[in-house]
Amino acid sequence: MGRQSDADFGYTDELRERMVRQLLAVEAIRTPQVAAAFRAVPRHLFVPEVSAAQAYRSEDAQVVKRAANGKVTSTVSAARMQAIMLEQAGVRPGTRVLEIGSGGCNAALLAELVGADGEVTTVDIDRDVTDRARRLLAETGYPQVRVVQADGALGEVLHAPYDCILVTVESADLPPAWTEQLAEGGRIVLPLRVHGTTRSLALERERDRFVGRDYQLCGFVPMQGAGESRVRNVVLDDTHGAEITLRLDGDGARTIAVGPLRAALAQPRVEVATPLTVDGFEELDRLDLWLADTLPGFALLAATPAARRIVLTASPGGAPALLTDDGLAYRTLRRTGPDRGEFRLGACGHGPDAAALAHRVAEQIRAWDQGHRHDRPRFEVYPASTPDDRLPPGPVVERRHSRIAVTWPARR
Repeated sequence: MGRQSDADFGYTDELRERMVRQLLAVEAIRTPQVAAAFRAVPRHLFVPEVSAAQAYRSEDAQVVKRAANGKVTSTVSAARMQAIMLEQAGVRPGTRVLEIGSGGCNAALLAELVGADGEVTTVDIDRDVTDRARRLLAETGYPQVRVVQADGALGEVLHAPYDCILVTVESADLPPAWTEQLAEGGRIVLPLRVHGTTRSLALERERDRFVGRDYQLCGFVPMQGAGESRVRNVVLDDTHGAEITLRLDGDGARTIAVGPLRAALAQPRVEVATPLTVDGFEELDRLDLWLADTLPGFALLAATPAARRIVLTASPGGAPALLTDDGLAYRTLRRTGPDRGEFRLGACGHGPDAAALAHRVAEQIRAWDQGHRHDRPRFEVYPASTPDDRLPPGPVVERRHSRIAVTWPARR
């Protein structure tokens, strides 16, 4: 469907085919339809600001726009992540799709998948972004894609209902407009942030709730406008190039007494080792999600490498942490060997009750290992009005429009 320019032959064809083979090898692409879409769309023409070689790197997102403070506000997502989400969406010929977040390239991929009988509407809050997307889609042979400048949290009611709503900006909630504009039997695919970590989640309606059918770790630019809900950062230490920050998630993120926690970090730390190891990010993500569900006063403890003289983590995204009024403890990782991707798990505590807090974290690490190490949790999203007795047992993430439940299979 896409129109190829002279520059799109030869060298760029080779780059595109290499990218497709890489995406097939890592199973980001799983179906012939998605592979064909990636082979058809001239990706480099949607990011003319970079070289063709850079445009076809499967793991790299390309920046479209930055705010005045330098923060990225719009990107063309990495090809691997686009492929994962398109496979999650299950878009087929004739599908009506609403895309929230407009880079242009993903809309072109969707246009290939829905064919002449389908419809693609892409929405973005930023007029610069929609103007750019509209121009590039027309230039590359996809003028049939509707490009609308609007707040994505409100959807696009004029062309509803949609068989699929695919969100390409980080969301912490499920706005009512999306559920109302979704056709019966439709699917929502979105990067949903839960406990400070974002996962691309495929949601399907089941009676009064949406149930996740598949999820993958990811990272996206946060939503702007009515749906904006950002992680709140509380700095505990920023001296001598060492920054230690608590990352608090949730619309009603609690108030933190910084003074006592800073005093706790000034005290000697207590380490608790375990014999357990993890191998791979997915396994570690499942552990961290378990800790988020089971540790009271949960937060993420993020630290720069220079902060390792104080805390035993250098994770920019953050390690799961248990907080009290005057202390904290968090999950630690130690590499088991210089050439191995395996890490030993442990816990570290700070404050008057450092040892007890560290042991509580270590106990939950062992509980996960013994009861749920091989389980994938289930995500369910309920309307905010849902009473407690209609929810599954366990912790619930409260949002403005939703109540998000993360449940684990019962032990046998």
